[in-house]
Amino acid sequence: MDRRYFLCLVGASGFGFPALVGCRGHQVGQVMTDDKKDLVGNTAAGAETYKPLIDDALGKLLGRQYAGVQPAAVPAPAVKRICFVGVENKSSEELGDFKEQITEIIDTRINTSQVFAQISRKYTEAGLREARMRPDELFLPANQRKFLAIMEAQGQPFDYLLFATVTSGTTRGHNQTQKDYLLTLELVDIQTGTPDKESASLRKGYYKSHKPW
Repeated sequence: MDRRYFLCLVGASGFGFPALVGCRGHQVGQVMTDDKKDLVGNTAAGAETYKPLIDDALGKLLGRQYAGVQPAAVPAPAVKRICFVGVENKSSEELGDFKEQITEIIDTRINTSQVFAQISRKYTEAGLREARMRPDELFLPANQRKFLAIMEAQGQPFDYLLFATVTSGTTRGHNQTQKDYLLTLELVDIQTGTPDKESASLRKGYYKSHKPW
């Protein structure tokens, strides 16, 4: 048995509740270098879940688009501009501050691809406000045309709309739960209306343990 845990139990039985309070641990912080693995959340998804999902889904999606516009022995085409309209959470968990993280990571991956460029979020948000639309309303072609006209007037034309959706599925067992997380990215060609969709999934187990008292 852990010595500290044992002393806490002894103190609690000999001196009552105050002694038990005195055995509380102290929270400390540690800077994690790049060679350290991300922490695994014990109640919800975190960096260990969302980062691999983004890398997998976005890498496949952009790679497929690049292959489609890059024939062999032909000079590289002009950079295509993507308007990413945000993340829709349809999972059973709150994304919290990870919603902004997901958006920023996707923005960065697009802008470092050297094939695609991301429209600034500030312009995108301003355009949506002027159009008085929610991101999910942009699936309608008429709304897409209206939004594109507004963005062009701001000097921010684009070639694609990008939508991201997070979903989850839950399987419950004895003292354990499995969560299946799915990130779906849908890229819509604004000129043709042709969509291209890619998903990435990750399974995660949560387990309950009981300490004897």
